[in-house]
Order: sequence, then structure tokens, then C-alpha cells
Amino acid sequence: MKFTGLEKVHDGRFISRYDLKYETSDGLTKNYEMVSRNHDMKSFDDVRSELNEAVVLIIHNEDKSKILLNKEYRMAVGNVAINFPAGLIDPGETPEVAAKRELWEETGLELYKIESIWPSSYSAVGLTNERSEVIVGLARGEFSPSTSTEEEIEAGWCTKDEVRELLKGTNFAARTQCYCRLWADS
Repeated sequence: MKFTGLEKVHDGRFISRYDLKYETSDGLTKNYEMVSRNHDMKSFDDVRSELNEAVVLIIHNEDKSKILLNKEYRMAVGNVAINFPAGLIDPGETPEVAAKRELWEETGLELYKIESIWPSSYSAVGLTNERSEVIVGLARGEFSPSTSTEEEIEAGWCTKDEVRELLKGTNFAARTQCYCRLWADS
């Protein structure tokens, strides 16, 4: 494929929509629709950004017998989905600070131990160039409602047996489903 240009189609509050123009190996001109948190992409180098914009939190309780899952209404699918706590890294924040803040905002829990930080990865490779840091850690405390009225989140600890039941038919975000399947079967 040969990149030939891009055009901003719409500028939103959190994302912008772009059309990427390219030529296939057989000479056809194609258009690829994508969104980005970068509101000012001008070149292919901007598309290939290495900026980490979000955190995804894989959190266990203190004895690691349970995993933290959010049941959250997601407007984009018109339904509740099971997902890990996650959120954007604010300007000036490190991923670790963003992880602690996001966990507290979404669940009321304290992230007291970060066990690992995975290399950054794409959040939704078919739709956006957003990159996320995955933070694995331990949390404690009492649950409280999300601090944002823009989020409808019910957070809770789940055992492996409870996760196996959820996996039988509950709507999951793909990354959460994959990790939960491996964790529940380990």
C-alpha cells in the first residue's frame, strides 16, 4: 500500500475523523476511515504516532483471588459491556498517575501496588491510532459510584467462577474478554 494523503472530515470534542487515501498494489485508489485523538494530523507521520493517550487497568484484589470488572453502559454499542477500568492520560500525567486517578474516579478504589506496565498497544487497531498503556496492579478500599455523571459504571470484584459465567454470554470488550478467559482458566 502507498499512502497518498489525508483529509480531516470532522472535528469532535474528543476525537477527529479522517479519511486516509492510499493506493493498493494493483493500482486502485482507496479511502480508509479512521478516528484519532490528534485533532491536527497533517501527514502519515502523524498517523504513526507513538504517543500513549490512555491507560487500561488490570486490577486484582489483595490476595489475587478476584479481578476487577466494570459493567458500563457504552453508547457506541447501545448496551452494557464488561470492561476493565480505563481512561485518558491527562496532560502532564504519567501513566501511573493516570491509572491511580482513573481507578479512583471510576470505582473509588485505591491502586496501591503497580505490579507491571506492559508495552503500549493500540486500543482499537481497525478504527483509531490511539495507544494505551496497560497497568497491572492491586487495589483495595470500598467501592463508590463514578465521579462523572457522563459514565454509568457498576464496578465489582469477580472470582474465576463468576468470570466463567459472565463469559458464557455477557457483552465484553475484546481485550477484557481475552484476558478474563485466560485468567479464569488458569
